[in-house]
Amino acid sequence: MMADKVLVPAQLHPDGKRYLREHGLEVVGLMRANAENILKNGKDAAAMILFLDPVGENVISQMPNLKIIARHGVGYDSVDLDASANHGVWVTNTPNANAATVAETTLAEIMDVSKHITKNSMEMRDGNFAYPLAHLGFDLEGKTLGILGYGKIGRLVAKKASALGMRILIHNRTPRESPYGQFVDLDTLVKSADILTLHLAANSQTRHIIGRKQLAEMKPNSVLINLGRGALVDTAALIDALKSGSISGAALDVFDEEPLPMNSELFKLDNVLLTPHIGSSTVESFSKMATDAASEVVRVLNGEQPQWPVNQPK
Repeated sequence: MMADKVLVPAQLHPDGKRYLREHGLEVVGLMRANAENILKNGKDAAAMILFLDPVGENVISQMPNLKIIARHGVGYDSVDLDASANHGVWVTNTPNANAATVAETTLAEIMDVSKHITKNSMEMRDGNFAYPLAHLGFDLEGKTLGILGYGKIGRLVAKKASALGMRILIHNRTPRESPYGQFVDLDTLVKSADILTLHLAANSQTRHIIGRKQLAEMKPNSVLINLGRGALVDTAALIDALKSGSISGAALDVFDEEPLPMNSELFKLDNVLLTPHIGSSTVESFSKMATDAASEVVRVLNGEQPQWPVNQPK
């Protein structure tokens, strides 16, 4: 009997590949998981593990053996959930694998923009030792951190930021109790935050939840942090706000299009920190995400229910 074939990113952590092979599965690595490569190398695959590559009806409908698409990470907006369900395919994510890592990276980017760490390093390499005195940073203690989205990542950001002496305000679709901060409406959050950090899933309700109106209501010296999804922010409105100085700066790890096109206006702005979707990029997080995604594949191919489904096959 031939082993079931599983398509995985070539860069998948070895722990994930090892887990699949130990359970008798054939692992096929793809350098790019676009439609052409998927159908060329794995039209007969029973499962796929995906990073951020988009997959829709045009691919799923041509894979008759496909039983599961396991997302390596929390977000799943890159996968067509309806098409997957219609073809009897589970879609899963790894909600417990990277929350601590993304929360740490969020704090790292907040600290970077508050102290101009990256910019100071770049100016120092160019011999500009006068730069720091002309571009002073700001303390985090006593500042108001607005957290939009209070899932696992948002809660950990609140916990870690509270240890820095920050005042924590939170907005979530479903208000919950928190030992670290106060729940407020979205308008209050936007108007009160010195730093506004986004930790929501991308969907039709959250698309451009931070738009021109919200950016205009933010404090002139405030900073926007986005390690959620690019679609949460109206990028054109954000660029205008950064150019006009209606907000002080931003740190962005996610974008509408990834990789961020080199002709993006964002590259021309010196008041925005840009990172290439590295929120969960640590050895520990990648190992856990790979293993969790692989375990979901094994579970489904053994005829069991997945542990972390985000759809319901028909």
